[in-house]
Amino acid sequence: MDFAYSTRVQALRQQVQRFMDDLILPSHRDWLRWSEAGAYPLDVIEPLKARARAAGLWNLFLPGLRDDEPGTRLSNLEYAPLAEIMGRVPWASEVFNCSAPDTGNIELLQLFATPAQRAHWLRPLMEGTMRSCFAMSEPDVASSDPTNLGTRIARDGDHWVLNGRKWFITGAAHPQCRLAIVMGVSDAAPDVPAHRRHSLLLVPMDAPGLEIVRNIPVMQHQAIEGHCELVFRDVRVPADHLLGTAGEGFAMAQARLGPGRVHHCMRTIGQCELALELMAERALERMAFGRHLSDFANVQDWIACSRLEIDQARLLVLRAAWRMDTEGNAAARTDVSAIKVVAAQLQTRVLDRAMQVFGAVGLTPDTPLAALWSWGRALRFLDGPDEVHLRTVAREELRRSRAHRGDNVLHLQRWMPPESL
Repeated sequence: MDFAYSTRVQALRQQVQRFMDDLILPSHRDWLRWSEAGAYPLDVIEPLKARARAAGLWNLFLPGLRDDEPGTRLSNLEYAPLAEIMGRVPWASEVFNCSAPDTGNIELLQLFATPAQRAHWLRPLMEGTMRSCFAMSEPDVASSDPTNLGTRIARDGDHWVLNGRKWFITGAAHPQCRLAIVMGVSDAAPDVPAHRRHSLLLVPMDAPGLEIVRNIPVMQHQAIEGHCELVFRDVRVPADHLLGTAGEGFAMAQARLGPGRVHHCMRTIGQCELALELMAERALERMAFGRHLSDFANVQDWIACSRLEIDQARLLVLRAAWRMDTEGNAAARTDVSAIKVVAAQLQTRVLDRAMQVFGAVGLTPDTPLAALWSWGRALRFLDGPDEVHLRTVAREELRRSRAHRGDNVLHLQRWMPPESL
């Protein structure tokens, strides 16, 4: 394992950082002004997207680009440090056409779409002329176990009919969102295995019967792109809107999650780096009881622990990305679960420390800290709660232990005092 950044990646890191410093950060106040007025800042985003594409900073997340597809082909390991830089401004990844949930949806369509579906949906997504959402979670079941899903997809002649309710559907309120990839049960027969009952349906957002009920605030913050509740009442779409094969929706959804979790985790690490920088600067400047905050041992401990934990998390994420590149997404499944837990918990810890150093202002919109803490807390649910991922890691560890059960008997005997043998 060699995680040193190649010459190409070093150059791209510098290019992305310059773009962030020269164009995105100066636009952030305008983005906030539009967002706080309740209008999506397309006037800010679209010119920046054009400049990013012209600079060759486009679809950077896609290892499997074809020659006729726009973008810069990078491996997961190569893209990871770029996602870290983008993560420092939450909306920046959209400028490079690298934002969730489109990244995962593009990967799904690349893998499973028919030629007609590629032309109608994939191409506009890769060109950045439309957005999409992925509708899996539901309010009435524990969606951490997708076999619980209640949404029904039924075949009716030349159409599929969709009924159900979804929520926390990220991106559904974006004005350019044209497509929902919906996961539902298409075959509930008792003899069908639980993981072979689901299908994925390509549903236009303007389909009759699809209603956006509300944009749900997260930790009292309402995201302008939306974390929405959707209702599907007898939504009919043509039969050719099925993605892949009926009954394979669960497996396809799992294939979608691996790279996206690497992207989420590296953006989280970028936000933690920003929080650590702000915390250290505040500690050097702020006085209390006649001393700078940086002189207090507990504040020094917070800074040191944050540095250690960020670096540890980064190495773990890079290893997961490396395994995905070298052994495939399936082989890295446990690694991806591990980084999902580590990164989300890291963000809440580091942001909490930074907020404490800033004092009451850390709770206000005058710094990015409160919003970033809220997002870190949400990450402990998004793409699966901590408990599910911890179970995945534990099961793999126990599986290895069972395979080598008894191997440590001699080792233990050598440590036992003679009278106990």
